[in-house]
Amino acid sequence: MEQIESINSYSKGFKEGMPIALGYLPISFTFGMMAVNMKLPIWVAVFISMTNLTSAGQFAGIGLISAGAPCLEMALTQFIINMRYALMSLSLSQKADKSMSRFHRILISFGITDEVFAVASGQPYEIGRRYMYGLITAPYFGWALGTFMGAAAGSILPETLRSALSIAIYGMFIAIIIPPAKRYRPVLKVMVASMIISCILRFTPVLNRLSGGFVIIICAVVASALGAKLFPIREAD
Repeated sequence: MEQIESINSYSKGFKEGMPIALGYLPISFTFGMMAVNMKLPIWVAVFISMTNLTSAGQFAGIGLISAGAPCLEMALTQFIINMRYALMSLSLSQKADKSMSRFHRILISFGITDEVFAVASGQPYEIGRRYMYGLITAPYFGWALGTFMGAAAGSILPETLRSALSIAIYGMFIAIIIPPAKRYRPVLKVMVASMIISCILRFTPVLNRLSGGFVIIICAVVASALGAKLFPIREAD
């Protein structure tokens, strides 16, 4: 039987994780600054980044915390936003070599992000736990470091400059969604559907009383369901 090759080098994983860490710095910097703008202490902002490691979830979370949203709303919002990480972890588990125990799979799943998943899944061979720990290390500490730097800077910068810099996150999200929307018409249609639903919830009497967390949940679930129903991906694709 032909033996399947495996990648299990911590140093290789760490080197391949460094570009991800550098890419995380400006995003987590913005998160740290926004967290301080919302009156969260620096250590709380860093603690959130070190225990969550999810950009969209964290930005939505601090908004809900600032608005005094109930725990159930915050939990549901995080569940919807971060559900994709469970699917990524399940996918990578099929690529893990047999030496990776369940305990290590659970630990590694904590550090799975979109970028980590892309790099790991793109490897031509099976992946071992040492490689995955190396791949996760740099992005994890890069995210935490960027958060600390942003929170520290936000605590000393003038209010006008903090407000100006806080719009950077919106530019980041626009930069994420525009390229796929230009390439794939279904993605554009799902985006438009989500915006229409958001506007309906914002300007319709009674519905405009819904909190921001539930608006995110409704927009994400309804738009995704419409996309899956109207634009299914064929098995051959």
